[in-house]
Amino acid sequence: MHILLVASAFNSLTQRVQAELKDHGHSVAVQLAHEEDPVREAVRRECPDLVVAPYLKTVIPRDVWSVHTCLVVHPGPVGDRGPSSLDWAVHEGADRWGVTVLQANAEMDAGDVWASVACPLPPVGKSDLYRNEISDAAVEAVLLAVGRFASGTYAPAPQASGAGEGCRPLFRQSLRRIDWQSDSTATVVRKLRAADSQPGVLDGLLGGEWFLHGGYPESRLGGRPGDVVATRDGAICRATTDGAVWIPELRPRREPGGPATFKLPATSALAGRLSAVPERPAPLHRTGDDGTWSEIGYREEAGTGFLSFSFRGGAMSTAQCQRLLCAYRFACSRPTSVLVLGGGRDFFSNGIHLNVIEAAADPGAESWANINAMDDLVEAVLTTTDRLVVAALAGNAAAGGVMLALAADEVWCRAGAVFNPHYRLMGLYGSEYWTYTLPRRVGAPAADRLMRDALPVSSTAAHRLGLVDRVIPCAPQSFDAEAGALATRLAALPATQSRIHAKKEERDRVDLAPYREAELVRMHRIFADPHHPYHGLRRAFVRKERPASDAAVPQPPFPRG
Repeated sequence: MHILLVASAFNSLTQRVQAELKDHGHSVAVQLAHEEDPVREAVRRECPDLVVAPYLKTVIPRDVWSVHTCLVVHPGPVGDRGPSSLDWAVHEGADRWGVTVLQANAEMDAGDVWASVACPLPPVGKSDLYRNEISDAAVEAVLLAVGRFASGTYAPAPQASGAGEGCRPLFRQSLRRIDWQSDSTATVVRKLRAADSQPGVLDGLLGGEWFLHGGYPESRLGGRPGDVVATRDGAICRATTDGAVWIPELRPRREPGGPATFKLPATSALAGRLSAVPERPAPLHRTGDDGTWSEIGYREEAGTGFLSFSFRGGAMSTAQCQRLLCAYRFACSRPTSVLVLGGGRDFFSNGIHLNVIEAAADPGAESWANINAMDDLVEAVLTTTDRLVVAALAGNAAAGGVMLALAADEVWCRAGAVFNPHYRLMGLYGSEYWTYTLPRRVGAPAADRLMRDALPVSSTAAHRLGLVDRVIPCAPQSFDAEAGALATRLAALPATQSRIHAKKEERDRVDLAPYREAELVRMHRIFADPHHPYHGLRRAFVRKERPASDAAVPQPPFPRG
């Protein structure tokens, strides 16, 4: 079938639905629904067999849904209605939820049900759930609904009047407010998780008003409730009534008539206001759950090292790249034969940190520093010759994050991960040794096509192309354990030592320097030109604005699969 996806943004779920529908043999077009007319125009132009809305904040026009079958993905079980479904579920501590595919009609979320799939809700942030458990359930429900529609025999079920929770209101800031004088750590974390990554929790702090983003419990530190008692890895630690919570990012409240604001590492946002607050680094080599949080951790098991990292939104600033490189060098000093890079859940990496770059006094100079720090990290992985390195991708990866993974000897990913192995939509040529690793993996013609088309790639397609070596079909919560078991088996294989020896011989024959030099010549030219489209595209992306026409780069107006 030919399917038109209508979405408010080409977000992670829209990308995954497009890629999975393509894997199932459908042709797919995408229309961003900023307003009604483009949707009507897209329907007239595409003449779709079916319209699917994976992520839609606006209504589909009556003259579209009354003529074409339009299926809307709602992140809630049958009977749940309203714009803040997942916020309510996380806020109330639900441990089970679901996704429903509804037929669009005149009443929001009240249409006939084509499919509904249940899913667990582990205690993590809303955006993490959305990209993982909710995404898994949504794709399963969409494929089920599309199959039922294609059969021509399925009759969708009307929703029973008064079923489920009904239409719940928008989850406003008044409901999210943290009372630092009475809320426990568990309560604060739940409120923060329900607002992650949008809209955040509005709060007053050190003379300013900020939206707080992210929340992780801390059991060892404490102080006067509401006070900032420590910093770590760019995050701040605020005391609660019975402990503390780590908050990695802040976004200043927008001034009336002022420019859009954006998230930054909390210590960067509060620069100059934290002079009396101590930095409390966490030990890198950790065992089990020690009641605290850090971005990077290392552990060992059965001759295998596990270097885990989790950066907010998958973005890696200059400082984060440098910290991870130091940790990687430590991991390489350990007596292991296999090193696993990644694991955990959610994003692997999306490359350079555009928000930190945008906030810099000289964004061009910070872009240059960031790409060189990424290159240093990738080079370290590429030149590791005394052990096998496995990149374990629990979630999505894009741009330089994909190339970081490709520097490893083997790439494993969870089924459901989405790859964007390109740079073009941000106006960049790219670096991270991609001109060496990508063609080596998929061949020159496929590498050129991936870079040119700039489309998302599913885990299934990535495996078929050779981008990944192993797809692990498991729940998000299980990926770390599944990848760990496979890695320890790999370390125990007699052939592993032979592979390490052969790897060293191959690396000794390859001069990597020309690849990096040629890539960085192109990138420096882009960063140093204040009129290059990259700067306008970055600004629009960070501030969630539509790019100015003079910042646009040539790209397909309607992403197709």
